[in-house]
Amino acid sequence: MSFNTHTAPSVTLTIAGSEATGGAGAQADLKTFQELGTYGIAALTCIVSFDPKDNWNHRFVPVDAQVIADQLEAIQTAYDLGTVKIGMLGTPATIDTVAKALQSQEWKNIVLDPVLICKGQEPGAALDTDQALKAQILPLATFVTPNHFESMSLSGMDSIESVEDLKEAARRIHEASGAIVLAKGGVRLEGDDAVDVFFDGQTMEVLRAPKVGEVAVSGAGCTLAAAITAELAKGASPLDAARTAKAFVTEGIRNRVSSNTPFDALWQGGAGSGPAL
Repeated sequence: MSFNTHTAPSVTLTIAGSEATGGAGAQADLKTFQELGTYGIAALTCIVSFDPKDNWNHRFVPVDAQVIADQLEAIQTAYDLGTVKIGMLGTPATIDTVAKALQSQEWKNIVLDPVLICKGQEPGAALDTDQALKAQILPLATFVTPNHFESMSLSGMDSIESVEDLKEAARRIHEASGAIVLAKGGVRLEGDDAVDVFFDGQTMEVLRAPKVGEVAVSGAGCTLAAAITAELAKGASPLDAARTAKAFVTEGIRNRVSSNTPFDALWQGGAGSGPAL
């Protein structure tokens, strides 16, 4: 086996939070980038550590805005970047800092996994953060990957219960943002398949894969967006990137990792693995 290579890998940046158990966030993104053959870099926006003493709820600590700016200054100076994935940002100050960094250069691909905090009943800071994300980051995105709840929030729809609803959400989000959309139904829609809808303004395609269980797996959304990011960086078309990412995530869910938490985590190495762990 030779360890020499003559082709420099594409460089992919994730701007995301650290998730201490490793299933999601920047950890998931970097593993995905590596598996798909790109050189991954991360700028951390926050530290998330689930609390085992409180039903594994989130403990969230934001990284200071200046520290985020410093990370991005070093990264953007070191590399001629064209592709970035945006994950959890978490505060209006972080969003403002990241938006300024994004606007400081030209990008070919800005993939946004629009992590919304507010579920409709949380006032104050969470709502302010969600509104800031929609106002400052969403307009910069070239590709957006909302989950079921995020698709409702971004489209203004009260419910998404069918594939047709998901198609309508994808249309509305594209019209509002100008971005290519992969609206994720996942396990939230009834039926045997996990369904996502791709829409780029012209092509509408329903991506299907048999459901692997009926419970969401930690890291699936992060990994899907990161896989799209890696494929776009390597030159794939947006639709092909979405198809590859869907297949990659499906295998990762099939080979998921169990722990003492009440949720399993997707394994980014699952696409090349044998039996499930």
